[in-house]
Amino acid sequence: MELLQNNIDLLYVILALVLGIIIVSIAIPPIIRICYAKKLFDETGARKVHKKAIPRIGGVAIFIGFTISIAIASNGYSFGMLKYVVAAVTIMFFVGLKDDILAIAAHKKFIMQIIAALILVILGDVRITNFQGLFGLTEVSYFVSFVSSLFLILVVINSFNLIDGVDGLASGIAIIASVVFGTWFYIAGYTQHAIMCYALVGSLAAFFMYNVFGEKNKLFMGDSGSLTIGILIAVSTIQFIELNLISTSSYAINAAPAVAFSILIIPLIDILRIVFVRILNGRSPFSPDNCHLHHCLLRLQKIHLLVTLITIFINVFFITLALWLSQKGLNVNILFGLIVVFGFIILSTPIYLEPNRKKTIYRQLYKTMKTITSLFY
Repeated sequence: MELLQNNIDLLYVILALVLGIIIVSIAIPPIIRICYAKKLFDETGARKVHKKAIPRIGGVAIFIGFTISIAIASNGYSFGMLKYVVAAVTIMFFVGLKDDILAIAAHKKFIMQIIAALILVILGDVRITNFQGLFGLTEVSYFVSFVSSLFLILVVINSFNLIDGVDGLASGIAIIASVVFGTWFYIAGYTQHAIMCYALVGSLAAFFMYNVFGEKNKLFMGDSGSLTIGILIAVSTIQFIELNLISTSSYAINAAPAVAFSILIIPLIDILRIVFVRILNGRSPFSPDNCHLHHCLLRLQKIHLLVTLITIFINVFFITLALWLSQKGLNVNILFGLIVVFGFIILSTPIYLEPNRKKTIYRQLYKTMKTITSLFY
């Protein structure tokens, strides 16, 4: 009987994946035609890496594919927080869509992100309640849980929004993260969460093909896509950490917070480095520039697909390393520290390889050392 149930669960996970692929594949061509008819393009510019105007509301297809897939495939499974997840995702989608079409001020978009995050944390109870020894913390108060969970959701949302600058990068990283999260959810017995992850994988896989390999049918996901992806990955990250704490499965992962960080190491390290450098230079952390990892890699070589593949390879390497070390029983703080340090070193390497940026780097290092020493003298 248990084997039969496992097979049924697997079929529903596969159904979510296949539906996502089919629905997005069907939805994209008419969306592209609408973009050309209404001139909804991502135009070229100083900070843009593409050379011609490209349709930019691919997030519409991703949203449609995900919501329909999960609505059908999750039927019959108890998933109390699903309605709050869908509500938060819907808010992010429409905020992103409006920004793609009309443009929204950064602070207004951030306010809407906070509202969506509050729905998840307060109503959906999507919270980190136990840090599992990270920073010496175990079970925390509701206030600490609330603040840290809200912060994590906002960081993940914006990190995916910021790495969406190269063909296939944001969708590729999100696919890797969702496959890892979804596979663990399935083998640990949390089928409803696995369905959510694989509905996203299917939707993104179809989009990835158009985004990376499309010629006449190429399109970008836009903010409607990156914000949708970001909030879904944030939910999966928190649930991965929380469910590992209570899981009785033999597949429970030691040092889950550190492993979760390794899964999202590309967007998280990138946003942390960028914000630090901007503040160090006396600029707003929200001010735009071309100093992201993908910008640096593109300046070293111009092939989008190669940049995406290199970044995904690095991501998979860190995930594999973290999973292996966690199974060896490595302390969560040591593992987290190793991932962060090596992550910063490896992901900062492309910057040091740019000859025309050496002087800027030296100035930044000087300012960093000056800031650190001022704390002690």
